[in-house]
Amino acid sequence: MADPAPSPEAPPGASCTVQTFTAGDGYRWRYRQYAPPCEPRAHVACLHGIQSHGGWYQYSCEQLQRDGFLVSFLDRRGAGLNEQDRGDAPSFRRLLDDIAEFLAPAQPVPVLLAGISWGAKLAVALQRRHPGLVDGLALLCPGFFPRVRPPLAQRLGILWGRLVSPRKLFPIPLNRPDLFTATPHWQQFIRDDSLSLRQATARLLLESVRLDGYLRFAPRYVRVPILLLLAGKDRIIHNAPTRRYVSRFAAHDQEVIEYAGAHHTLEFEPEPDHFLADLKRWLGRIARDSPRHAGSSR
Repeated sequence: MADPAPSPEAPPGASCTVQTFTAGDGYRWRYRQYAPPCEPRAHVACLHGIQSHGGWYQYSCEQLQRDGFLVSFLDRRGAGLNEQDRGDAPSFRRLLDDIAEFLAPAQPVPVLLAGISWGAKLAVALQRRHPGLVDGLALLCPGFFPRVRPPLAQRLGILWGRLVSPRKLFPIPLNRPDLFTATPHWQQFIRDDSLSLRQATARLLLESVRLDGYLRFAPRYVRVPILLLLAGKDRIIHNAPTRRYVSRFAAHDQEVIEYAGAHHTLEFEPEPDHFLADLKRWLGRIARDSPRHAGSSR
């Protein structure tokens, strides 16, 4: 359940509040919420990647807020604003339950889920474990088929660590800012970012592998409209198998856009408004066509 009063903590200059949600197992995780001054067109919940957090996406959240969307950017337990059990999670199913518990209360406006990189795996898996909670999925450079993996020796160490020391930390193999963006300013931002997750436990890393297996059987459960945004110069994920995987979804309403010169984190492109225009257009269409739209005053 959401705590009744927002935390006063918020990023300097951000148009958001930092709020706290208490999960069913008692874990209290924090998230950023961007509320428009009017009745929202829709509620957009966002999920970040394995290393990033909601603070990377302040610009796009503010743009959606100004366009009339209520945006909740959920920092995963053990990541971003959430210092407890840093880099850890009990299971991928618990992560899915965190999202479902947050979204489950009846909402009078359409609910749209945006999954970024590793967070897109959770967004799709949610459709299998907790169907019916959202009206559409936006998948931004989803991490279904990674280009970057831990070396073999480290993978064996993770497997052994899961058996004997599940909370032992291992480096996340994405600690090169140039994998995310070619923009020098944003590369420096990633280097200096104290909230980025540099290490994860053996348990979480193995749960990521188990999540991949769970996702193999997820396509037939994905029945809501899909927006897939890809970066043509992505160095973190493979685009071709991603396209093929998404094409297997049961959803008939699918839109795919690839930005030829872009890198993995679209937010950090020199002109992010290009992808934001496509995202806002799609969000507006799905919100307008949602059955829940009838309950909104907009």
